[in-house]
Amino acid sequence: MFVRSPSIMGILVVDRLFFGEIGALDGGMKIYGGENVELGIRVWLCGGSIEVIPCSKIAHIERAHKPYLPDLSITVKRNALRVAEVWMDEYKHNVNIAWNLPLKDHGIDIGDVSERKKLRKRLNCKPFQWYLDNVYPMLNPLGDLLGYGANCYYRASGEIYIGGIKSHKYNSNRCLVDTGTRTPGLYECKVAKQKRFHMLLDFQQGKAIQNRQTKRCLEIAPGDDTYYQLIIQEC
Repeated sequence: MFVRSPSIMGILVVDRLFFGEIGALDGGMKIYGGENVELGIRVWLCGGSIEVIPCSKIAHIERAHKPYLPDLSITVKRNALRVAEVWMDEYKHNVNIAWNLPLKDHGIDIGDVSERKKLRKRLNCKPFQWYLDNVYPMLNPLGDLLGYGANCYYRASGEIYIGGIKSHKYNSNRCLVDTGTRTPGLYECKVAKQKRFHMLLDFQQGKAIQNRQTKRCLEIAPGDDTYYQLIIQEC
């Protein structure tokens, strides 16, 4: 028995001929991070599959010293943006959102990807939407975001998500809800939808954040011990 996997770690067994035909590893990657994600997406989109065999045994020898930069986040971001540009089509900006990077002018040089795009075309690989529909349908593409920050995400539907971006559709993200009191509440988004709480808000840059149903606005007010707190009240 085997289990299909949407992605892969850097520990694998692969057919040598097939590995060469689909372009091996991306030589434009730098230092560390992202190559396994890129390979996983490419394998699925270009005619292969990834399977976890429970009884298989593959060795991974860890080196005693890793000659990497002290902070790998720069190269990991760069490599992730490179993967997105080549393979993720209209979903490529999800990588910017995950790393809290501007959608434009992020200042990170991802290198020349023209040869990798030619490879994708030559292999007649499928679109990334096929991957979402057939390989990883539980992945939430978050294609309707209008704004985002470190821990707050505003969707076209009017929902404000509080919490880190999670990969699966049915996770424990919380949505901001007008409970009818001075203090807004945080509820699991799916629970808030089921109970029809007042959770949809309108927001434009530089203007108030107003609940669509109650017409009340989010405000910042002095709280206990000189701290500020989030409240909701008449605009």
